Amino acid sequence: MNREPVTRELFDDVMVPNYAPGQIIPVRGEGSRIWDQEGREYVDLQGGIAVTCLGHSHPGLIGALEEQANKIWHLSNVMTNEPALRLARSLCELTFAERVFFANSGAEANEAAFKLARRYAWEHTGPQKHEIISFRNSFHGRTLFTVSVGGQPKYLEGFEPAPGGIHHAEYNNLDSVKALISKEKTCAVVVEPIQGEGGVMPGDQAFLEGLRALCDEHDALLVFDEVQSGVGRTGHLYAYEMYGVTPDILTSAKGLGGGFPVAAMLTTAKVAASLGVGTHGSTYGGNALACAVAQKVIDTVSQPDILRGVKSRSDRLRKGMMDIGERYGVFREVRGAGLLLGCVLTDAWAGRAKDFLNAGLDEGVMVLIAGANVVRLAPSLIIPEHDIDDALARFDRAVSKLVAG
Repeated sequence: MNREPVTRELFDDVMVPNYAPGQIIPVRGEGSRIWDQEGREYVDLQGGIAVTCLGHSHPGLIGALEEQANKIWHLSNVMTNEPALRLARSLCELTFAERVFFANSGAEANEAAFKLARRYAWEHTGPQKHEIISFRNSFHGRTLFTVSVGGQPKYLEGFEPAPGGIHHAEYNNLDSVKALISKEKTCAVVVEPIQGEGGVMPGDQAFLEGLRALCDEHDALLVFDEVQSGVGRTGHLYAYEMYGVTPDILTSAKGLGGGFPVAAMLTTAKVAASLGVGTHGSTYGGNALACAVAQKVIDTVSQPDILRGVKSRSDRLRKGMMDIGERYGVFREVRGAGLLLGCVLTDAWAGRAKDFLNAGLDEGVMVLIAGANVVRLAPSLIIPEHDIDDALARFDRAVSKLVAG
């Protein structure tokens, strides 16, 4: 094994340059704290982009992984396995779903959802009913199909021709959907109840209710992409519960494994029947290790005290960031739900979200961005209050120095 020192410069020598990682290399995490190669400590408000929902090195997740690692790691889908069946049962019991398909990532879960929507319409109506309506500024993954459904052209540039039959409406604008939807051609409307990459933009209640009604009227399936908003992130196990709007298909990933790669597509028995034997698959989907860890995540996050704690932590973090925004004139609002928050920059600081990320790192607090104008926060759902206060103090210092120039 090569034991030569690993530095940031090695990335440029050995990795495909599709990422531009910062200079620090984290090597250890515990709870909501991370330490880099130099031993410097950071308070983590990134959560791996809403992934490490129970923080780092959570003893319950470690225990679940170690226990399953001593049993069986992987089986082909020629057979099933106990962790996958238990996890599917839990997800069905806790949500609207009656059937589950497992995959490895949010993109794969969405790919399955979009294929299922088209297959269902093909079986029940015919091949002409294949069009998908999505929304501008949405994000659904990086496969060619999911990036085409996503409403950000920059991610598709250079990869055309894109799959056809996809239209993009304006988020939170029901009239723009009415102008596109068709009973003859539309098979599905795909929406994030809270746009994550698109700026942490919550869906309006009337908008999401209206989408449900339009889908019912036009015999189209409503697909909720809850890759980022799911698994307790909003203070509900899934955000659809917060709105009281039930989709036909829901996708889940990110926080589902607490950092272990796993994803799921949830749907009804009627819709699921269209993915018969041989129509779709995933080699690692339903992996025993992944499902054992995800089971522990679901068992933990679904507890009422955990979900209640998300709201109180959200209030504390939201108020602290808004106070900083008002003190220095940098944020005009803090939007989102639960522990998926977006701090929207004022006009004077427009386009400089990355500067806030870098300033935070200098002071030992890790934040995210969502585009050039939003500082995004997605910490552990169980981040201690004293870590929130410490993070806010560090970020206050960071903003103070940034404003001072």
